[in-house]
Amino acid sequence: MIIDKKSGNFARCYRLLGGTDYNMKILFAGDASNMHNSLAQELRRQGHTAVVASHGSNWMNTGRDIDLHREAGRWGAVRYVARIMAALPQMRGFDVVQLAGPIFLQLKPERMRLVLDYLRRHNGKVVLSALNTDFTYYTACHDGVTYRYSDYRIGSQPSPYVGSSEYIAQHQDNWKLPIMHDYQSYVLDHIDGVVACLWEYYAAYKQHCSGVPLAYAGIPIDTAALTLRPLDEAPERVRFFIGIQRDRNVIKGTDLLLAALKRIHERYPHLCEMEVVENVPYAEYTQRMRSSHVILDQLYSYTPATNALLAMAQGLVAVSGAEPEYYELIGEKANKPIFNVDPTTEGSIDSQLEWLINHRDKLPELSRASRAFVEKHNAAPVVAQRYLDFWKKLFES
Repeated sequence: MIIDKKSGNFARCYRLLGGTDYNMKILFAGDASNMHNSLAQELRRQGHTAVVASHGSNWMNTGRDIDLHREAGRWGAVRYVARIMAALPQMRGFDVVQLAGPIFLQLKPERMRLVLDYLRRHNGKVVLSALNTDFTYYTACHDGVTYRYSDYRIGSQPSPYVGSSEYIAQHQDNWKLPIMHDYQSYVLDHIDGVVACLWEYYAAYKQHCSGVPLAYAGIPIDTAALTLRPLDEAPERVRFFIGIQRDRNVIKGTDLLLAALKRIHERYPHLCEMEVVENVPYAEYTQRMRSSHVILDQLYSYTPATNALLAMAQGLVAVSGAEPEYYELIGEKANKPIFNVDPTTEGSIDSQLEWLINHRDKLPELSRASRAFVEKHNAAPVVAQRYLDFWKKLFES
């Protein structure tokens, strides 16, 4: 047995360190875009105990074991705090607690800190998932060094998101407040490591948090549950699919992707079709994309994210982010099926969509290459093993 020096409890990891089978207990506190739930499902298949305590990724209504959704209004806030208090006894005795970002609950920083302290006292290692916007990522987006472009800036200029109604409604200026800096510093001082799901988050933490153990793991995709629907021949009409998140339309660049798609559809109405879905639950979203050939997802991204990867696993071709930095991180040199869109280049989206229409004969090959890419880099067992390897290193240190 190995004693966890931080909590005084047995971490029960000697079998893990010895390389034999060992059933770990993992708590996922919070979730985003079903990432933690997908990872938990794979870990359970491997024999580990995995519990997800989350709000279900809000309107996506993704799976969780402990429901921590928050209702609107003052009484909704009161019930939410009561729900958390009632859940805390179920969030004890885990080998690893994986937080969905520093803001892993819908609480103010001073209250979140109390929950973090509780989780540290009553569990083994506490690890941060870098999977959404936080103070470190926000800082990297504005440092003029980490990225060529981001959600917030394109080169030296603000992106369309900055100053938009979305930006204001999401209180993005709050990231500049001293309380957010102080809270992020507190979190970094009280966790054992960080695991990033995208190159963007990995780069942010590498640039600004050099003293924290850091790993890249990717986004887990349950390829076994997603059937490849390969094309045997070029389609007469290319079916494009785009999903809109109503409150994240501008920050993801979906507004510009949709505008470009409409222009292409007007130019080639006999050669393409488009399906647009907005704020549908996760299960319906994955179902509706299946009959399409190409998905449009995220303009300001260096990396294909959940929607693009889900589509690629089913044989769709992704128009998204796939910059050289990403391919270098994952070590991919040969199979690069993602059509990268560059917000710094005028007409980038239009030209990529037009190429796909004019080269419909390439879609069957690209469809299979897309599935192979996800199986190699993002299949749930592959990503889960990266997490297990990282957690093991933390116990060894």
